[in-house]
Amino acid sequence: MRRGGDFFSPHTHGFVRVGVAVPRVRVADVAYNTERTLELMRQADDAGASLLTFPELGLSAYSNDDLFQQDALLDAVREGLFEVLEASTTLSPVFLVGAPLRFEQKLFNCAVVVCGGRILGIVPKSYIPNYREFYEKRQFASAAAAVQPEVNLLGMRGIPFGADLVFTAEGFEELTFAVEICEDLWAPIPPTTYAALAGATVLANLSASNITIGKADYRDTLAAGHSGRCVSAYLYAAAGSGESTTDLAWDGHALIYENGRLVEETERFSEEEQLICADVDLEMLVQERMRLTSFIDAAGAHSERVSRLRRISFEFELPQLPESAAPGASLAREIARFPYVPVDAARRDERCFEAYNIQVHALAQRLRQTGIEHTVLGISGGLDSTQALIVTAKTFDLLGLPRTNIHAYTMPGFATSSGTRESAHALMSALGVSAAEIDIRPSCMQMFRDIGHPFAEGEEVYDVTFENVQAGERTSHLFRLANHLGGLVVGTGDLSELALGWATYGVGDHMSHYNVNASVPKTLIQHLIRWVIDSGQFDAPTSEVLRVILSTEISPELVPAGGGESEAPAQSTEEKIGPYELQDFHLYYVTRFGFRPSKVAYLAYVAWADAESGRWPPGMTGEDRRSYDLAQIKHWLGVFLARFFRSQFKRSCVPNAPKMGSGGSLSPRGDWRAPSDGEAAVWLAELEKHVPGDGAPGGGT
Repeated sequence: MRRGGDFFSPHTHGFVRVGVAVPRVRVADVAYNTERTLELMRQADDAGASLLTFPELGLSAYSNDDLFQQDALLDAVREGLFEVLEASTTLSPVFLVGAPLRFEQKLFNCAVVVCGGRILGIVPKSYIPNYREFYEKRQFASAAAAVQPEVNLLGMRGIPFGADLVFTAEGFEELTFAVEICEDLWAPIPPTTYAALAGATVLANLSASNITIGKADYRDTLAAGHSGRCVSAYLYAAAGSGESTTDLAWDGHALIYENGRLVEETERFSEEEQLICADVDLEMLVQERMRLTSFIDAAGAHSERVSRLRRISFEFELPQLPESAAPGASLAREIARFPYVPVDAARRDERCFEAYNIQVHALAQRLRQTGIEHTVLGISGGLDSTQALIVTAKTFDLLGLPRTNIHAYTMPGFATSSGTRESAHALMSALGVSAAEIDIRPSCMQMFRDIGHPFAEGEEVYDVTFENVQAGERTSHLFRLANHLGGLVVGTGDLSELALGWATYGVGDHMSHYNVNASVPKTLIQHLIRWVIDSGQFDAPTSEVLRVILSTEISPELVPAGGGESEAPAQSTEEKIGPYELQDFHLYYVTRFGFRPSKVAYLAYVAWADAESGRWPPGMTGEDRRSYDLAQIKHWLGVFLARFFRSQFKRSCVPNAPKMGSGGSLSPRGDWRAPSDGEAAVWLAELEKHVPGDGAPGGGT
């Protein structure tokens, strides 16, 4: 659902700001704790948060032991809660506040849901720990012990009470949340699991969670796993400074997860109180659930329990977000420029290791299964064929086959530059494969004469036929060489080219016997080659050639510059189809999440509008760091959409290739099934209608 018309507002694109607060407390000093709670409530309101979670029993502090059975403390908590209720009348967020409350002559460990001067509901803790350092059953009753589904408190009657409550903001149904308390997350089936199956996109845990060595990692694992399984945002608050250290210690570790991914966290062991906020993507969560059949089936399998949950609707107006002059600064989360390439060096190395080995072992299995011991590749001196060749070389090492069984060919045409040609020969030599060169110009000239193309008569007509004849001749030679040598043609085209239709259909670079690169985007191939160099997969001479190839401009090398052979490519692929770094960004969000074009454009604007504000993967410095304004993003996204939908017929019949990642397959047998004759009109119209300004062509700055 589109909320408002401001393109630059995160709310328009389905984001909602959530927060977790870790106040400093004093044990049993309710007045002090209430004061700190109110201050953090005001800070969250200033930050534009819609939902704020506090720690377990925050108004009293958690570590009161038998003081919880003292009437004076319980009375003070009600007075503090009344102050929270009054303060909320002038503040926008929904507040989740922890308090010990007595109903039915039982004491419950509660999360009180407060908004606009009302208590929307009270959620008692379901699982009461009574093992090791915990003996909460000495003071508290479980939610299962409650008899009445409604309670009266602070002059309000009929307040929903129980662990079966799901809260939904009217007019913004994606903001549906549920609450649990501390140990509930440690249970085999946390209570909010059923709420997620009932539609809750945000799950909150008011926790105290003392710290012991190694517990933080386990806590992280639980929060990440629950968030991922429930396809939800998960807000986790832990008690911090001021809790009693009679027998325990506290680290104040608050977490915000989104579908298994850490979005924000507090500093552990801080002496200061903390507030963290992040924008979580509720539209993305809804999209994910819609396509995950296991999630839908689980809701059906537990429909009896899910249908018994009580839904509380409440009036809610999204708060005004703080304004900022910096591009994208109003979005409180990081949007990576390179979604296929982790910024963190360790994670990048791990991903590159996995991707490289997926390619190697997939090709090895195909060769084993077919009994083929020879491969044939066309080597251009560019990124894609380089990656395919080094993967093939490692595959032959793995299988114990000589690299001389790899038959690699340079096939210069009318626009081949001396630089790429030299790089191709140098790489083949360094790897020790069987290398040869076939000049395709004579066979191309024969084809031009056969079809009556004017180039055969000396006219400089560089049309699509001129380009595709060369691409077709190269592939035709490779397939006939494979017949002749008893080999398998290894394809080189990558995911980015497949998405943009940048391949000559049929007897061209579109076809091969097996394609190791089809699930690898162009931006990742660059980093895979960097990783191969940095991790020492090959010897020094090979690595030196790879460095030269990385610095070469991407080009199809099909149209000559004139005046004979040039040192550098005469054509620039990116000038025609757009910067690969930007088009890979568009590809990821269109295919992985199904986002509308205006949201993709907004995310691209946040990520790319300011070259100096973001983080970059290792190896990208200086002139590599480009930025794009909204007009350029709109233009190139329009190019992407038009080419992407128009080119489906090429993807409907692609060779086999291994899938790499969660945003990385366009195979009709894998992630992407679409009609070959679909139209792009709906996507282009949405882009034009909802993204301001005219799309201006151009590269980055």
